[in-house]
Amino acid sequence: MKANKTRRNDYLAFKRKIFIKVLILFLVSVLFIMLLSSILRGRFGNWIVDFLQNEFNLSDYDAMTIHRYVFRNNIDKFILVLGGIFTLIILRVTINGVTKYFDEISKGMDDLMQGSNNEIELSSEMNFMETKLNMFKHILEKRERDAKQAEQRKNDLVVYLAHDIKTPLTSVIGYLDLMAEVPDMPIEQRAKYIDITLEKANRLERLINEFFEITRYNLQNIELDKMDFNLSYMLLQMADEFYPMLSDKKQKVEVNAENNIMLCGDPDKLARVFNNVFKNAIAYGDKNSKIIIDVYKQPQETIITFKNYGKRIPPQKLDSIFEKFYRLDESRGTDTGNAGLGLAIAKEIITLHEGEIYAESNDDYTIFYIKLPGIINK
Repeated sequence: MKANKTRRNDYLAFKRKIFIKVLILFLVSVLFIMLLSSILRGRFGNWIVDFLQNEFNLSDYDAMTIHRYVFRNNIDKFILVLGGIFTLIILRVTINGVTKYFDEISKGMDDLMQGSNNEIELSSEMNFMETKLNMFKHILEKRERDAKQAEQRKNDLVVYLAHDIKTPLTSVIGYLDLMAEVPDMPIEQRAKYIDITLEKANRLERLINEFFEITRYNLQNIELDKMDFNLSYMLLQMADEFYPMLSDKKQKVEVNAENNIMLCGDPDKLARVFNNVFKNAIAYGDKNSKIIIDVYKQPQETIITFKNYGKRIPPQKLDSIFEKFYRLDESRGTDTGNAGLGLAIAKEIITLHEGEIYAESNDDYTIFYIKLPGIINK
């Protein structure tokens, strides 16, 4: 109701201008017909008679007769025809005045599509339309800037990853060549080289996976396949699956959740969300620290939190970390960083579930909050 009232107020000046134009047209037409009738019924008849007498040498009787049968008896028809012609002329002028507004809007839309740097300007009574067109212009400009920034970030990441792939690949090839050239290499030294080669190969796999992550994000169209699933079991299983990553940094994980908390959602997509947030917590958590996962049941929603102890995320970057291709660590090294898509994908999936994801951070720890609507008690 409020939106309709606002829209009526926006159009008020425009409707008033159109009404005034139509009213003027009506009054001018009425005045013209009255004036025409007065002229035709007054001295105009005497002028016609004098004209016939002088130009055609007619007698007074003949001139009066012609005037009576040709003009006076058809005076109403003359008034109607001449009044109609005049009204059409005035109507055409009025229509041209109205179409001027459409011409202004059309020009404004052309400027909008062409990406003009100038503000769109319309007539004063079209302020409501001018405001909306300029608002659309600013929105499109922002989207274009964001798209260019995202594309630039993606291109930079591809360059960085392509560069970083060379290092572990060169190491893998180098150590394999050494072992091939020295078949009788001591067992201890061979085992050492194998460990280094395996570490570099795992590093190479992570970098290649980041390439796939970038491609998959650009091509995918996320669709949900909702069903009931056990949230508690999913989080416990995830904690077990990430044991190798936790062991590398000597971290521990603690999952605090009631047994058999059931939710309705897309379990595969939500598992991806939890995995991405958990990997982020591991990557940016301190060594020998603990990651705590808590689940809180609310009347209308379920809240899952991931808490890690580590470096503080600056307040101005808390929202940016959910943008695609954004990396908190801007260095080229990707030991702790990634393609900058994990949290962006997580936010998109949570938004599709009509939920919310955000982060809070201080000097001691960082907490990610995931809020999902609904809960199924079993």
